[in-house]
Amino acid sequence: MATPLTAAAFLAALRAEGVRVQEHNNWRTHNRNSKGPWGPVHGVMIHHTVTKGTSDTVKIVRDGYSALPGPLCHGMIAKDGVVHLVGYGRANHAGLGDPDVLAAVIAERRPPADNEATVDGNRAFYGFECENLGDGHDPWPDAQIDAIVRVITAICRKHGWGARSALRHLDWQPGKVDPRGPGMDWDTVLAAVAKRLGSKPPTTPLPTPAKPKVDLSQLIAAAKSNPKASGQPVTYTGVKTVEAALVDEGLLSKTYSDGHYGTTTVASYAAWQRKCGYTGKDADGIPGRSPLERLGSKHGFTVTA
Repeated sequence: MATPLTAAAFLAALRAEGVRVQEHNNWRTHNRNSKGPWGPVHGVMIHHTVTKGTSDTVKIVRDGYSALPGPLCHGMIAKDGVVHLVGYGRANHAGLGDPDVLAAVIAERRPPADNEATVDGNRAFYGFECENLGDGHDPWPDAQIDAIVRVITAICRKHGWGARSALRHLDWQPGKVDPRGPGMDWDTVLAAVAKRLGSKPPTTPLPTPAKPKVDLSQLIAAAKSNPKASGQPVTYTGVKTVEAALVDEGLLSKTYSDGHYGTTTVASYAAWQRKCGYTGKDADGIPGRSPLERLGSKHGFTVTA
């Protein structure tokens, strides 16, 4: 638990750790503080962007989307290892997550499998998005991994934290898979952070995250009822797991991965059904078992009745 660093202290800590930094516009005062507090902070969260191209990615994480205003992080770690600072203060990066995971981060121990989304992560963490397609195939260059290690180390060193004060988005929120891909080995990252901090690496390996479960009947009910309802109701939490998979497939914008099975999600799921070879009424965006199981097999969730 700590008071967030000042922007000046944050920048100095990064530079002292050898991080190559590029500052963008009014990053020191660009935040979402009007929507809620930032702090006390407990750790550093790492994400991937599901984007390609550094300049475009910087613009996205700085400005956000109509449904998710920026900044979407404090810094964006590019493929070449440069850290682009785009905001400071409360940022739209973590969303709601698991209270047991937060307790583990505070205690600096291995996080349990996340199965809840009830705690405000935007308040509790520094957030860094990393330029990567997020498809499980886009590689993580050594320069980018080194920058991630240095960023985590800089913040942990300044606050007196250990390596277990770093976590991945997938550790925090059910249905998330980031960061992933060739070259991204989280145990290796944490060991490198510990080495730079002059401490022993974490002795307990991270558990293999339990696969989320998606109830087909509840998903169908959401698909049929949500588009007709006013506002953006979230009637079944498993929708977000399916939407995260559709984002990874490139069929749904990350903006609409909100747990609401609205018309955009219907259209995206219909595109997945067509990708599976279905047509006509069999590709209407209402889930059926076979395409859903194929999506789950590919993106790490299981389907129940």
